[in-house]
Amino acid sequence: MAVADISHPPMDQLHDLDYCIDSNPPWPETIILAFQNYIVMLGTSVIIPTMLVPLMGGTYEDKARVIQTLLFVAGINTLLQALFGTRLPAVVGGSYAFVIPILYIIGDSSFQRIPDNHERFIQTMRAIQGALIVASSLQIIIGYSQLWGIFSRFFSPLGMVPVVTLVGLGLFEQGFPAVGKCVEIGLPMLLLVVAFSQYLKHVKEVRNVPVFERFSVIICITIIWAYSHVLTAAGAYRHKPLKTQIHCRTDRSHLIYSAPWFMFPYPLQWGPPTFDAGHTFAMMAAVLVSLTESTGAYKAAARLAIATPPPAYVLSRGIGWQGIGILLDGLFGTGTGSTVSVENVGLLGLTRVGSRRVVQLSAAFMIFFSIFGKFGALFASIPFPIFAALYCILFGLVASVGLSFLQFTNMNSMRNLFITGLSLFLGISVPQYFNEFWASARHGPAHTHAGWFNAFLNTIFSSPPTVGLIVAVTLDNTLEVEKSKKDRGMPWWVKFRTFRGDNRNEEFYTLPFNLNRFFPPT
Repeated sequence: MAVADISHPPMDQLHDLDYCIDSNPPWPETIILAFQNYIVMLGTSVIIPTMLVPLMGGTYEDKARVIQTLLFVAGINTLLQALFGTRLPAVVGGSYAFVIPILYIIGDSSFQRIPDNHERFIQTMRAIQGALIVASSLQIIIGYSQLWGIFSRFFSPLGMVPVVTLVGLGLFEQGFPAVGKCVEIGLPMLLLVVAFSQYLKHVKEVRNVPVFERFSVIICITIIWAYSHVLTAAGAYRHKPLKTQIHCRTDRSHLIYSAPWFMFPYPLQWGPPTFDAGHTFAMMAAVLVSLTESTGAYKAAARLAIATPPPAYVLSRGIGWQGIGILLDGLFGTGTGSTVSVENVGLLGLTRVGSRRVVQLSAAFMIFFSIFGKFGALFASIPFPIFAALYCILFGLVASVGLSFLQFTNMNSMRNLFITGLSLFLGISVPQYFNEFWASARHGPAHTHAGWFNAFLNTIFSSPPTVGLIVAVTLDNTLEVEKSKKDRGMPWWVKFRTFRGDNRNEEFYTLPFNLNRFFPPT
């Protein structure tokens, strides 16, 4: 067989998708897809407050209110990002990157000495707000000053492979380990989504629409959620350990009765923020991690939306708006910061729909269900192992998009093999060491008398994409740089560095309402 018969030439854009960034499905499909995006982002939006609010001294009512606030601000941030930021179909939601500095703030002795739980919750929340507000300025400056765009000149396809790949693989603990906490609902969910989205994807039941592929998530969640309700009602978990009941039962989230029928989140609803230099410095580490993780997620979203890689100017613009998003998190009091939702990026590939309009409409669902709390709480009470099963697929899809950048590089080069292998391995291994250390010792490997310094280092090195970026970009720009330009994929990459470098950029990334007249690309 000739080489030409078996080769697959590199492709700037994926072609195996039905709708790209600026094409839209019919309105009925768009509405269902938007609701599906809302459902997928609920897992992270619920689990972060569920983990942190009790540690702060909050009640079930406080947890419900924080979840509603987080969803409300996520809707605003998603809309801002899709309209004025990168303009990619990327959902912006709560981030795990902020958990370590928030735990540092929660553990502050000045708060731990407060005897009243509610007062401790309010004071801790105000401190988190203050740290987010000040730390957000770092990302706003890095974005709007074009510093991140300038730094992106050191990126190459080879350097981006571990960053994008680890954005997906780095969240493996939210995958099957969480499925295993209630395997009787998690495993059927995983198998059902694979069956519907892959084996039944060519079945077109309604108006020639691949229903099982496009809406597999919402169909499977409905089936498995109903099944878990049956198990709960039948008493399958009546005599099980408390941990099993929490993960498996559908009536243990306490969200439906705790959530108000109507609540309109507003700035400073918890009171005036308080400011502490140590808290802020620790939070800045999470801002840097969020910046790195979002960069990888933007690259993946662009590829899954059939767009060109976002040029440096667009990337900086998106990071700037994300900084404003973190500022809004601090003002409203979401209890955590924001980043691009990796699971929603993966959903673009699973549904083969990369439409910007779908994500913009999903933002409306987030805002609506955050205001009308009882309705939102109903969907937020879905057991987390159902989401974890989805994550196995969606995070894996994002990781594979990262690996797809290898097609633009020479993987017969030992230099490239060394950089790729080391950065991927350390990107998984170093954060795992930090996380295991934390689990056993209740603190990270960095454990000096300066708590803010500990939180800073432990946050940076607990993030797989950040470790991957540090290793890959450093090695890629110091090892045989000049003679390896072609091997690194730079001839392909260089035209996407600038807004004018490729005429397709204007189609994908131009601002709406003719705003490019006032903010011309640089």
